[in-house]
Amino acid sequence: IIPHNHTVSIQERGQIKGHQPVILWFTGLSGSGKSTIANIVEASLLENFNAHTTLLDGDNIRTGLNNDLVFSLTDRKENIRRIGEVCKLFYEAGLIVITAFISPLLEDRVTVRNLLPQGHFIEIFVDCPLEMCEGRDPKGLYKKARAGEISNFTGIDSVYENPQNPEIFLDTSKQTAQACSQQVIEYLLQKKIIESKEAANRQDQKNG
Repeated sequence: IIPHNHTVSIQERGQIKGHQPVILWFTGLSGSGKSTIANIVEASLLENFNAHTTLLDGDNIRTGLNNDLVFSLTDRKENIRRIGEVCKLFYEAGLIVITAFISPLLEDRVTVRNLLPQGHFIEIFVDCPLEMCEGRDPKGLYKKARAGEISNFTGIDSVYENPQNPEIFLDTSKQTAQACSQQVIEYLLQKKIIESKEAANRQDQKNG
């Protein structure tokens, strides 16, 4: 297999969209708030920054692309491997890719990080004590895991390895989802991945 060199670069695609392409990788236990925060972040990026985004989460991916996989350790690794490759394709299209996956193993998250240039994989650790996640239990999964109805459930009978040096740390036991989403937006602004509409308009006027 010989990869074809595209005429249009990733940088050029990003320039058209007005922001840098990156992957925002939300990781944490089930019930920690990953999907909720990811949805708020995407809505804010669209409304306030005219950003081009896509949002991937575990349940949606497993109903389509990865519906042939179960929850064994081997299949969970393959699940993240496929997701990483899909994210890379969206990244190369110039999008801000937002993901919400438990992705429990450090090794698997590092593998996805290594697919991208430095600084373009942003690991967001959504931290929340197991007891609080289990108390929320929005999908009733912890209850089923405790009853032995499902196995290999992260935090109960399957390990979760905390990120060692995440770019963004969110504590949803102390912060609201809205506050957490704002923290993510502020990071993107600080790193100049996005810019405000006002700044973009000033740049357009300068260039025009």
